[in-house]
Amino acid sequence: MNMKILVLNGSPRANGNTAAIAEAFSKGAKEAGHQVEVLSVGQQKIAGCMGCEYCHTKGDGNCIQKDAMQDVYRELADAEMLVLASPIYYFTLSGQLQCCIHRTYAVGIPKKLKKAAMLLSSGSDGVYGPAKQQYRQALINYMGLKDMGVITAYGSQNKSAEKLQQVYEFGKGIDR
Repeated sequence: MNMKILVLNGSPRANGNTAAIAEAFSKGAKEAGHQVEVLSVGQQKIAGCMGCEYCHTKGDGNCIQKDAMQDVYRELADAEMLVLASPIYYFTLSGQLQCCIHRTYAVGIPKKLKKAAMLLSSGSDGVYGPAKQQYRQALINYMGLKDMGVITAYGSQNKSAEKLQQVYEFGKGIDR
């Protein structure tokens, strides 16, 4: 069964460790026949949610802010799987990705979205707890998405052939 997969890369580094694992996942998923869109939200201008409630009062689910988040909304509307890819700088997802996640408040739970996964990179092990908790609480428990897994890479694992192969295989076998 082929899916439309949206990968949100929260890294501000175009060729960093997170981009490498997002690309490996994408390559594997595409080879398995899935349609994959990788949005580098960490390099885009996406403002944080203002809490103005325009989206729920006058905007009919549309955010009053018009920035790069419009591309995310468009892709998210048709996505069947969401993959969050982020560097862990200080125990949680990048600030850029957090802004993106907070802004999904406008649209609520996308109707086609059924599955989720997370790809995390860091300089050291043992720093993933808060990011994993947010993933489980927000995407798995609240949105009711099927947890397809979390892959982490740290230190010398980043961009290693073994780790990139693992992430590629994860993407290739995602519908199993």
